[in-house]
Amino acid sequence: MAETLKLEIVTPEQTAYSEDVEMVTLPGVAGEFGVYPQHVPLMTQMLPGELTVRKDGQDVFIAVGGGLIEVTATRVSILTDLAVAADRIDEAKAEEARRRAEARLKEKLSDEEVAAVNASLARSLAQLRVKRRQHR
Repeated sequence: MAETLKLEIVTPEQTAYSEDVEMVTLPGVAGEFGVYPQHVPLMTQMLPGELTVRKDGQDVFIAVGGGLIEVTATRVSILTDLAVAADRIDEAKAEEARRRAEARLKEKLSDEEVAAVNASLARSLAQLRVKRRQHR
Protein backbone atom coordinates (compact mmCIF):
# COMPACT_ATOMS: atom_id res chain seq x y z
CA MET A 1 0.00 0.00 0.00
CA ALA A 2 1.25 3.46 -0.88
CA GLU A 3 2.25 5.80 1.91
CA THR A 4 -0.63 8.02 3.07
CA LEU A 5 -1.35 10.85 5.43
CA LYS A 6 -4.42 11.54 7.55
CA LEU A 7 -6.55 14.47 6.34
CA GLU A 8 -8.98 15.94 8.85
CA ILE A 9 -11.23 18.88 8.01
CA VAL A 10 -13.24 20.28 10.90
CA THR A 11 -15.94 22.96 10.72
CA PRO A 12 -17.90 24.45 13.65
CA GLU A 13 -20.73 22.01 12.85
CA GLN A 14 -18.91 18.74 12.23
CA THR A 15 -15.88 16.79 11.14
CA ALA A 16 -16.39 17.27 7.41
CA TYR A 17 -13.66 14.86 6.27
CA SER A 18 -11.42 12.34 8.01
CA GLU A 19 -9.60 9.88 5.75
CA ASP A 20 -6.17 8.56 4.86
CA VAL A 21 -5.19 10.17 1.53
CA GLU A 22 -2.28 10.10 -0.91
CA MET A 23 -2.00 13.90 -1.18
CA VAL A 24 -3.93 17.12 -0.72
CA THR A 25 -3.71 20.44 -2.57
CA LEU A 26 -4.67 23.50 -0.53
CA PRO A 27 -5.39 27.20 -1.17
CA GLY A 28 -2.89 28.88 1.16
CA VAL A 29 -2.17 32.57 1.65
CA ALA A 30 1.06 32.25 -0.36
CA GLY A 31 -0.74 30.37 -3.15
CA GLU A 32 -1.85 26.84 -3.83
CA PHE A 33 0.41 24.12 -2.42
CA GLY A 34 0.46 20.33 -2.33
CA VAL A 35 1.14 18.11 0.64
CA TYR A 36 2.42 14.56 0.38
CA PRO A 37 3.32 12.17 3.21
CA GLN A 38 6.54 13.20 5.02
CA HIS A 39 5.94 16.90 4.32
CA VAL A 40 7.88 19.30 6.52
CA PRO A 41 5.89 20.66 9.48
CA LEU A 42 3.95 23.78 8.57
CA MET A 43 1.24 25.98 9.99
CA THR A 44 -0.45 28.52 7.72
CA GLN A 45 -3.68 30.27 6.88
CA MET A 46 -6.10 28.88 4.29
CA LEU A 47 -8.04 31.11 1.93
CA PRO A 48 -11.50 30.32 0.56
CA GLY A 49 -11.17 28.19 -2.53
CA GLU A 50 -10.82 24.67 -3.82
CA LEU A 51 -9.17 21.85 -1.93
CA THR A 52 -8.21 18.77 -3.96
CA VAL A 53 -7.86 15.38 -2.29
CA ARG A 54 -6.19 12.43 -4.03
CA LYS A 55 -7.40 9.12 -2.60
CA ASP A 56 -7.04 5.74 -4.29
CA GLY A 57 -5.83 7.48 -7.44
CA GLN A 58 -9.01 9.59 -7.74
CA ASP A 59 -9.36 13.33 -7.15
CA VAL A 60 -12.13 14.66 -4.90
CA PHE A 61 -12.87 18.40 -4.91
CA ILE A 62 -14.05 20.27 -1.81
CA ALA A 63 -15.06 23.93 -1.53
CA VAL A 64 -13.48 25.42 1.58
CA GLY A 65 -13.70 28.71 3.42
CA GLY A 66 -10.96 30.51 5.26
CA GLY A 67 -9.21 28.75 8.08
CA LEU A 68 -6.05 27.33 9.56
CA ILE A 69 -3.89 24.47 8.26
CA GLU A 70 -1.46 22.41 10.32
CA VAL A 71 0.79 19.97 8.44
CA THR A 72 2.98 17.27 9.96
CA ALA A 73 4.77 14.36 8.30
CA THR A 74 1.70 12.13 8.76
CA ARG A 75 -1.29 14.49 9.11
CA VAL A 76 -3.02 17.54 7.65
CA SER A 77 -5.47 19.18 10.06
CA ILE A 78 -7.75 21.96 8.84
CA LEU A 79 -10.08 24.18 10.85
CA THR A 80 -12.43 26.10 8.56
CA ASP A 81 -15.85 27.73 8.43
CA LEU A 82 -16.86 25.86 5.23
CA ALA A 83 -16.13 22.44 3.73
CA VAL A 84 -18.54 21.09 1.11
CA ALA A 85 -17.79 18.30 -1.36
CA ALA A 86 -18.58 19.12 -4.99
CA ASP A 87 -21.43 16.60 -5.19
CA ARG A 88 -23.18 18.23 -2.21
CA ILE A 89 -23.08 21.83 -3.47
CA ASP A 90 -26.40 23.37 -4.53
CA GLU A 91 -25.31 25.51 -7.48
CA ALA A 92 -28.52 27.59 -7.52
CA LYS A 93 -28.18 28.48 -3.82
CA ALA A 94 -24.50 29.34 -4.20
CA GLU A 95 -25.27 31.54 -7.23
CA GLU A 96 -28.06 33.32 -5.30
CA ALA A 97 -25.71 33.91 -2.35
CA ARG A 98 -23.15 35.37 -4.76
CA ARG A 99 -25.74 37.73 -6.26
CA ARG A 100 -26.94 38.85 -2.81
CA ALA A 101 -23.38 39.53 -1.64
CA GLU A 102 -22.51 41.50 -4.77
CA ALA A 103 -25.72 43.57 -4.38
CA ARG A 104 -24.93 44.27 -0.71
CA LEU A 105 -21.47 45.55 -1.65
CA LYS A 106 -23.15 48.31 -3.67
CA GLU A 107 -24.87 49.57 -0.50
CA LYS A 108 -23.33 51.92 2.05
CA LEU A 109 -21.85 49.54 4.62
CA SER A 110 -19.61 49.79 7.65
CA ASP A 111 -16.12 48.30 7.44
CA GLU A 112 -17.28 45.29 9.47
CA GLU A 113 -20.25 44.71 7.16
CA VAL A 114 -18.00 44.95 4.09
CA ALA A 115 -15.66 42.34 5.59
CA ALA A 116 -18.57 39.98 6.38
CA VAL A 117 -20.10 40.39 2.90
CA ASN A 118 -16.70 39.87 1.23
CA ALA A 119 -16.23 36.67 3.25
CA SER A 120 -19.67 35.46 2.19
CA LEU A 121 -18.89 36.31 -1.44
CA ALA A 122 -15.59 34.39 -1.28
CA ARG A 123 -17.33 31.29 0.12
CA SER A 124 -20.02 31.45 -2.60
CA LEU A 125 -17.42 31.83 -5.35
CA ALA A 126 -15.43 28.89 -3.96
CA GLN A 127 -18.52 26.68 -4.06
CA LEU A 128 -19.37 27.76 -7.60
CA ARG A 129 -15.81 27.07 -8.85
CA VAL A 130 -15.82 23.60 -7.33
CA LYS A 131 -19.32 22.74 -8.54
CA ARG A 132 -18.73 24.02 -12.06
CA ARG A 133 -15.52 22.00 -12.32
CA GLN A 134 -17.75 18.88 -12.30
CA HIS A 135 -19.46 20.05 -15.53
CA ARG A 136 -16.20 19.97 -17.49
